[in-house]
Amino acid sequence: MIDGWLAANREKLVAWRRQIHAHPELSRQEVATTDLVMAELTALGLKPRRLPLGTGAVCDLGPESDTRIALRADMDALPITEHTGLPFSSTVDAVSHACGHDAHTAILLATGALLAGVEDLPVGVRLIFQAAEEVMPGGALDAIDAGVLQGVSRIFALHCDPRLPVGSVGLRAGALTSAADHVDVTFHSKGGHTSRPHLTADLIYAIGTVITGLPGVLSRRVDPRSGTIMAWGSVHSGSAPNAIPQEGRLRGTVRTGDRDIWVELEPLVRSIIGELVAPLGVQYDLNYFRGVPPVVNDDVSIAMLSTAVSAVGPNAVADTPQSPGGEDFSWYLEHVPGAMGRLGVWDGLGPQVDLHSPNFRIDERALDVGVRTLAGVVLGV
Repeated sequence: MIDGWLAANREKLVAWRRQIHAHPELSRQEVATTDLVMAELTALGLKPRRLPLGTGAVCDLGPESDTRIALRADMDALPITEHTGLPFSSTVDAVSHACGHDAHTAILLATGALLAGVEDLPVGVRLIFQAAEEVMPGGALDAIDAGVLQGVSRIFALHCDPRLPVGSVGLRAGALTSAADHVDVTFHSKGGHTSRPHLTADLIYAIGTVITGLPGVLSRRVDPRSGTIMAWGSVHSGSAPNAIPQEGRLRGTVRTGDRDIWVELEPLVRSIIGELVAPLGVQYDLNYFRGVPPVVNDDVSIAMLSTAVSAVGPNAVADTPQSPGGEDFSWYLEHVPGAMGRLGVWDGLGPQVDLHSPNFRIDERALDVGVRTLAGVVLGV
């Protein structure tokens, strides 16, 4: 059934992906992508609903039963200029699908089209086309607030993985991704001459203390098996070599693979920074932005995904390590059990270009694998 649909509709599936790829839209601006999804699902005789914020869509099909499986795809692009040179490259300046969400959307749209042609679906299905995955704390919260999980008993998703060869899907029970929070610290001092640091509060020294001290102390205050890591991505202060500046700013991320530790991270980070800065006389303001919890796949859902992926081919199921990256699919799993799989998109020949790279590209044979997997979860094959 799945093979027959793909043979007849592969060109349409590829065309959907390429259309979305050529016209990327940033988070919460996915209007044209939503319009495409709405139009195609409506043409199938389905009744999709646009989500309240104007981007994103949800659509039910199959029986109204106690068991309803949700399938989710994210739709937003990134503020990255594409350098792939593909004939269907982004037509939007400084915006591109450098994370594979174009593929996610096309796969779910095709899965909906396939399942719409099945007369007696074994379970009810809800298609969730979600906006704004790339911004924290993520558009999943908007979708959940709009009621997309009402009546849902289990939820599944796929994410492109350029480290896995096409034809495979990486599966892992337990934590698949990590929690990801942002730390933003602004420092204040009266400033002064570098020849007389004792007459002022040395802001640069304080910044350096926090740069090295917070990651170091944090590593001694949490279980090292949790995969907790703190790294700085931005530091700005001063302009003259002989002047202690009055203001500086640090920004970075804190990540952990342990949900229980994630809950305690904010007060712990606040405490450590306060302890580090206290002897130095520098004032500071800390803005701590909680991101997303880890994606934690439950055993039953992983078993269902494994059955579906096994039907793709004898070597399709692959192991995958826990990623230090964040993914807002985790918010759904705070409410219902489910699982995410990593869809192999590497062609096995070229370089393995990472996600969020201007040269990121996928082997489009992965689109078939994605449809086989999501449809297989619903059909139990």
